[in-house]
Amino acid sequence: MRSARYWFRFLSAFLARFTKTIIASILLGAIAFLIITRFPGLFSFLQPDRVIGVVGKLTLDDLPQNIQKDLSFGLTKLDENNSPQPGLAASWETEESGKVWIFKLGDHKWQDGSRVAAKDINYRFKDANIEVVDEKTIKFTLKEDPFAPFPTAVSRPVFKKGLIGAGEWKVARLTNLTAQLNKSLTLVNTKTKEKKTYRFYDTEEAVRTAFKLGQIKQIEGIVDPKDLASWKNIDLDVVSHEDRFVGIFLNVQDPSLAGKSLRQALAYAINKERFPEKRAVSIIAPNSWAVNPQVKEYKYSVVRAKELLKDTPSDKNQITLATTPSLLFVADKIKEDWEAVGIHTELQVSNTPPKNFQALLAIQIMPPDPDQYSLWHSTQSSTNITGYTTGDCCKESPRIDKKLEEGRKTLDQEERKTIYYEFQRFLLEDLPVIPLFHPVTYTITRK
Repeated sequence: MRSARYWFRFLSAFLARFTKTIIASILLGAIAFLIITRFPGLFSFLQPDRVIGVVGKLTLDDLPQNIQKDLSFGLTKLDENNSPQPGLAASWETEESGKVWIFKLGDHKWQDGSRVAAKDINYRFKDANIEVVDEKTIKFTLKEDPFAPFPTAVSRPVFKKGLIGAGEWKVARLTNLTAQLNKSLTLVNTKTKEKKTYRFYDTEEAVRTAFKLGQIKQIEGIVDPKDLASWKNIDLDVVSHEDRFVGIFLNVQDPSLAGKSLRQALAYAINKERFPEKRAVSIIAPNSWAVNPQVKEYKYSVVRAKELLKDTPSDKNQITLATTPSLLFVADKIKEDWEAVGIHTELQVSNTPPKNFQALLAIQIMPPDPDQYSLWHSTQSSTNITGYTTGDCCKESPRIDKKLEEGRKTLDQEERKTIYYEFQRFLLEDLPVIPLFHPVTYTITRK
């Protein structure tokens, strides 16, 4: 009883003396909580992790390539020249002239500690049969023709269920994950224990707003930084994407564009120096082992453009150029250049590229292997968007078809290199597409 009375008197005296202090502390704590939650940018230094904003509603099967490569790798990896190197597979061999591919796994572990086994390799190819030969050997038998780029095709990162990979980073936390990965994904480095969190946003405007509010410390892959570019407390890095190019795709089935002279005149008339981005010369990535450095560049020449236009009836010197809002500023410059040589140009802008067009300004991703059969072969009507097929419009098309067929069947890389050198030379002479430049995105980091 004495002990209870003692503590009662002690607490009563304590509260009597410090009541104002306790009430003030509670009020200050509540105010601080409201300020931090409403204005987190003022306290961004308190965020322990690297929080990165990206644009997109992404499913687990469609994570950005840079995230996938952090988490895992494929049977092969691609080096700086896009040549396949050992990944999960230590070695591979081919039989039947490229129709059968056999991969021997190396000594790798999944991030859950289990050994990587052949049965774990979960590629799905509709045109190949997959056989697990033994614990360390997997065999792919192609149903139709041999396919020389197959080692590149299996460079796509492999995962066990739940995004368990074999890479240096692993998933530490998924937030609000249902059918869509529309909130956040936290990765941790298995060696350094460094953490980074990706937060996904619907639009660039949303991700810029999140940055301004201090909800993220970095933005990756934004096309337009807008007013953030003038902020003094940020680092602005320009990232050139040399695995894609901005180009003008010409519908060669259109009567006005059936003649090669007009297509080449359009190319010469564009002042490519007006674009600050790195010039794209070929339709194969500049770091590829197969890129031809001596293709026709179509350097800006008003004189040459006008010479070629002499062979074109004046009633065909008018073009409708379709594009998306993000490339409208480029289209405006092209319009100025074309009209300067006498080609009347109308712009057509829509959120999605039209299926039917005369000329289309768009971004084309270049596959890591030089095989572009699906883009240019005359049999590929659904993906050969320019209509580049045999006929009066396309003098080089039969040779293009042949080169594309040979390129995917030839195993020797030097022989393939010769084939794709000629493929680029022929295609860019016929010119169903005018490469302009490699697009850029911006990474913005708060200092």
